[in-house]
Amino acid sequence: MKHFKTIQAYCKAINISQPGHPYFDIRSFEENMPTVVAKMPPFKHEFYAIAIKVEGSGKAISGHHTNFPEGATVFFNSPFQIISWDILPDWEGYYLMFSKEFITQSKHLQQLLTEFPFLKIDKSIPFEVKPKEVSKLLTIYEAIYEEYRNLSKDSINIIEAQVLVLLNFVKRFFNAQTNREEAEAAFRKADIHLLSRFQTLIETSFYETALSVKKSHSPSYYAALLAVHPNHLNATVKQITGHTAKTHINNHILRLAQSRLLQTDKSVKEIAYALHFESPNNFSSFFKKMTGQTPNAYRKINNL
Repeated sequence: MKHFKTIQAYCKAINISQPGHPYFDIRSFEENMPTVVAKMPPFKHEFYAIAIKVEGSGKAISGHHTNFPEGATVFFNSPFQIISWDILPDWEGYYLMFSKEFITQSKHLQQLLTEFPFLKIDKSIPFEVKPKEVSKLLTIYEAIYEEYRNLSKDSINIIEAQVLVLLNFVKRFFNAQTNREEAEAAFRKADIHLLSRFQTLIETSFYETALSVKKSHSPSYYAALLAVHPNHLNATVKQITGHTAKTHINNHILRLAQSRLLQTDKSVKEIAYALHFESPNNFSSFFKKMTGQTPNAYRKINNL
C-alpha cells in the first residue's frame, strides 16, 4: 500500500498540479477533474483533509466509510486513514488539506483533536449537509481559496483564521446531525478505539495544566493507563499507522517543542521541563536527534 508523507507527493501521485504551499493546499474538485487519477487503489497519507462534495458520481472509501450520503456531503481524511476511490470526472465542491507542520506553526490549532474530534481517525464520519448549510460552507471555502490563489506575506495567518472558522461551522453541523452513540457503535472497532485513546492520552499528558510525569515519554506508561500490555499497544498502533507507539510519542513531543520554540519566549530550560524531560541537556539531545538542530538554532533560523 502506498503511503504519502507530504502533500506534494500526494498531488503527484493523483496527477494534479503541485501545491502552492508545502503544508497547506485547497482545491476545487472541478479543477482536478481533467487530470486526476479516476481509480485510486488504497493508500494512506499523513495529513488532514476536510471536503465538501456538492455533486459527484462513483465511489470513494474513507476509512471504514464505504457509502457516503447521497446529497451534499462533508467528509474527512485523517493521517494514516486508508483511502481509495473509483469516480467519474463530475465531482463538484472543495477540499483543503493541512499537515502536522501547519498545526505546529499555528497559534490556534494546537489542541486540534480535542476541539474538533470529528478529525480523529475513529470519528471522521461523512455527513450530509442541508442546502442552507452548503452555501455557508462554500462561502468559507471560496474565501480560503481566493486567499490561497494570491499568497502574500500574511496569507497563511489569514488562512489559519479562516480554517478555524470552517472547523467551527463543521463542528456545529456535525454535532447537529450525528448521533454520536450510534455512530461510534457502528464504526468503532476495538483497535481503532485503542489508537484514538492513545492519541488523546499523549495530547493531554503534555497540556500545560498536566502534572509533570517523566514516564509520559514511554509507551509502557500509556499502556498501563489503557490497561493493555505494551506489546499489544505497540502492535496495534503500528498495524494501523505504520509507526510504533514510541514514534508517535516522540513526534508529538517534537511538534510541541517546535511550537513553543516558535510561538513563545520561554527558555529552552523551561520548555524542557514543561515537556517532562529530566534535564535541558536531555531535551537538547532529543531535539537534535529528531531535527539535526539544537533548540536554540531552530528558534534562531525559523524566527528570522
